Formats: sequence, C-alpha cells, structure tokens
Amino acid sequence: MEDINTYLSRHRQRLLDELFDLLRIPSVSADPAYVADVEDAALFIKNEMEKTGLDNVSVEETPGYPIVYGEKIIAPSLPTVLIYGHYDVQPPDPLELWESDPFDPVIKKTDIHPEGAIFARGASDDKGQMFMHIKAVEYLLKENKLPVNVKFMIEGEEEVGSPSLSWYVTHNQDKLKNDVILISDTGMISNDIPAITTGLRGLTFVEVEVTGPNRDLHSGLYGGAVANPINILAKMIAGLTDEKNKITIPGFYDKVKELSPEERTAMAKTPFDLTQYKKELGIDDVYGEEGYTTLERQSIRPSLDVNGIWGGYTGEGAKTIIPSKAYAKISMRLVPDQEPDEIADLFEKYFTQLAPKAVKIKVNKLHGGYPYITPTDSPGYKAAALAMKKAFGKEPLPIYSGGSIPIVPLFEKELGSKSILMGFGLNSDAIHSPNEHYGVFNYFKGIETISYFYDFYKEQLT
Repeated sequence: MEDINTYLSRHRQRLLDELFDLLRIPSVSADPAYVADVEDAALFIKNEMEKTGLDNVSVEETPGYPIVYGEKIIAPSLPTVLIYGHYDVQPPDPLELWESDPFDPVIKKTDIHPEGAIFARGASDDKGQMFMHIKAVEYLLKENKLPVNVKFMIEGEEEVGSPSLSWYVTHNQDKLKNDVILISDTGMISNDIPAITTGLRGLTFVEVEVTGPNRDLHSGLYGGAVANPINILAKMIAGLTDEKNKITIPGFYDKVKELSPEERTAMAKTPFDLTQYKKELGIDDVYGEEGYTTLERQSIRPSLDVNGIWGGYTGEGAKTIIPSKAYAKISMRLVPDQEPDEIADLFEKYFTQLAPKAVKIKVNKLHGGYPYITPTDSPGYKAAALAMKKAFGKEPLPIYSGGSIPIVPLFEKELGSKSILMGFGLNSDAIHSPNEHYGVFNYFKGIETISYFYDFYKEQLT
C-alpha cells in the first residue's frame, strides 16, 4: 500500500502535465467563439474520469453547455459525496496585461510561491481546484482505499451564472442523491493558515442601457443642447452610492442580516495584514463603506460595482460625437437575507428614477444567486476540518468569502444537502484577472487533503 505523499511524489510530473493539458483548452463560456473549446474541455474531463476508474461516465446534454457526470458506488449502504466543479473559465482579456500566454501554462516562482505557481487562465478558478478531486479519487481507487460512494458533477457554465444547472439538477435528483456536497472553488488565508469557507455572498447582475438621440450627433452642433448618454450614465452611477459609500437604492438594506458585536469581534481575530493587502494590490489606501473593516466590507457587507462601461467612440484619434447610447454592467454582492430578484427589482426602479426625461433607460437582469451559510457543526464540515488539520498540521479557520457561488443554495434547495467549501486558492491568485495562477504547493496539498476527507467523513457518520 502506498501513502498519498509517496504517490504524489512518484506521479508529480504526470499530474502536472495532465492539468496543463486541461489548462491549454480555452473553454471560455461567455464567448460564442469558444463553443468548440468548451465542448472539448468537457470531453477531456470525461476521459480523465474514465481513466481514473469512475463508472457511468457521460457528457450529458443540457439547454446550454454539457455537464460531465461520473460515479463510483462502493456499496448502496455507504454515504455518498457529490463533488461539484466547473471546467469553463473567464475570458482572458485584456491579453496585453498577461506576462505569458493565458492558455499556455507555465510555472514561475513568486514571493508567495517559492516552489512555483502555475500561470494560466483557469489555473485556480476552477480547473486546478476541480482537477484535484479527480486525482484524489484516482489515488484512492488505485489503492483500494475509497471508503464512501462518490459522484462527480462538473459543469461548463459557472462563469456565466450556471443557467442550465438548475434544469439539470431538477431533472436528475435521483441520480444526484447524496449526503454531502464537496466543492473546491474558494480559498485559504495563506499557505500556512488553512481555512474553510462558511459563508458566501449572493449576487445580482444587471446590464443597463441609456439611450439619448436616435443617432450619434456632432458634438459641436448639438453639444450643450442634447443629453449625452455617457454623461448621464456617469451621473446615474455616481448616484448609486453616497458620501459614506453606502448604497442609496431605497430598500436595499432592509433585509441585511447584521452580525452581532460578538460575531464581529470573533471575525476580527482572523489574520489579516492590511499593509501587505495594499501592497499586493498596488493601492495606497483601501476604500469602502464607512464604519466597517476591510475584511467586513468584502465579506459580510453588500456591495455595488460597475464591472464595465462603454459607449461612443473609443478608437484612435478624435471623433467628436454625442453618442446615441451608453451601457454598463453592474453587479451587487448580497448578504443574508437579501434576495437577488428583489434587489434587481429595487435597482431597476431606482435607476430609472435617477434618469432625466432626456434619455430612455433599459435594465436587463442577467443573473443572480442567493447568499449561503454552511454550519460548522455538520459532519461534512468536521471531516473537512480534520482533513485540513492532518494535511497542514493546524486547525483551519472558518471564514466568510466575498465571492458568490449561486449553485450552492440551489443544491440545498433541490437536493436537500449541505455544501462544504474546502478551497485551496489564495487571494493573490488573480482569478478573473490577467496572470491568474495557482501554487504548485496548493495543487498537491489539495489532492492530499481531499484524499483524507473521505475517511474522516465516514467516521463522522458512524
């Protein structure tokens, strides 16, 4: 019998090469130009699951991109763990800011990763973290050590809001029946401070369109007499927050669940270096809602951000126009007990009221997701904590994440099971940004930790 660390050492290069092959596939779900690549990534995952030894592996059709399913049922009487991940990635833009090809992975040493980090789009979010689960089960099956049943459900639309996942889950509830869901799409505090995410923010995402004149106009002939949609949009966006950086949408905070002073005190004990935080981001100071710390602002408080804004002429040289239209994409991160559809409606009503009669407003509600809290006294959480303690040599900290994984509350609603968010990324991984990377240490430590989880989970249930 071979222990996990010996196995990882012996297969180290192969495990890196296989991940690199996956990272080379530009599976950008947001861009129709990459349709074939997204489908190729699904086939790659299918082949890897089959090589691992999973049964009933299939690429399953949905209204959108396919979901890859596979399972290993050791015995019907044993508990079942459902592993969720995604094989799609964010667009790599802006390409000029990448130091290497986003779809040609390379390993480079960094201050945080002296052992090296894998630079590629999807390295951390979520191909590298998802792939760890396949490789951990590979080891357990080869050594005949898998103590529970496992099911894999790997989707290709997470980066565009998982529009087909709800359809798939509701149509496959018997197939997906499980006792706990294990997800690695989150992170730790640092490589020597493991953590398990116990809270996620929700999300409301909209696109707005401001229309002025029926065509682009000469800014000399019409400037000062006709509303400029870009000028108007900028003023409207500025009106969405006040001087204390509080969101001004009426009713926005009505259902926000406030943490008690005791809970905020406990949260403040989480290790956090503000100086290092600013250094890593290249900023001189932090910025946010008055009365809250940086950790609180990015996790337990809601937020509103413009993700993109465009309109008019942006090419070389000058073109003096008043554009006919201006656009922006705006996301709002939500906390318990805010509801994404309700927030979208409140936004639309208020945003429309901010507009002068000189323009027309259209709000397109794109997608959203609910906030989520996972209990720390569940068997799944306890098993994850024990696995991390064994791998890292110290107890993991429970942390709140500012990110959103809309499918997590969906799983609980449709499948009746809790999700354990045991991720291994770091804030410095630059996910969704140029030069995304994932530590080689994190990749292998993740495989090791996941392999421990299953024994501890079975023990918690007996």
